[in-house]
Amino acid sequence: MVVREDSLTLFGFLDDDERLCFELLQTASGVGPKVAQSMLAVFRPDDLRRAIAGDDPKTLTKVPGIGQKGAQRIILELKDRIGAVAVTGPDRLPAPGSVQAWREQVHQGLVGLGWSTKEAEKAVDVVADQAGDDPDVPALLRAALQALRKG
Repeated sequence: MVVREDSLTLFGFLDDDERLCFELLQTASGVGPKVAQSMLAVFRPDDLRRAIAGDDPKTLTKVPGIGQKGAQRIILELKDRIGAVAVTGPDRLPAPGSVQAWREQVHQGLVGLGWSTKEAEKAVDVVADQAGDDPDVPALLRAALQALRKG
């Protein structure tokens, strides 16, 4: 639960690893609960750990709202604290090669940003024709957000 002067926001997670990663991400300057949730909507905790431990800002810039400088700052601040990649654990997203993986990732990203499940499903359907053979999830998420903004 995140308590602010004007709101009480409750965030949910599939497992403790995801919750711990969410809390750790927020310790980096410039990363609040919404950005942390967006990061977890695009990447699994182990994927984030690999990107941060491997000093890979390009991977982190795939998350909407994180630019090159922000990614470098997150890596610098969290590299020593992020921990090792877990060997076991449930995969919460479909395998990257599966046909519908991008759909689930975009949908979870939209829901994580506060859109309803129904609105997210409509937006995913709107951008489905843009997916192609090698879908760019961050670009599809941005397109879906634009579709939601238009109406």
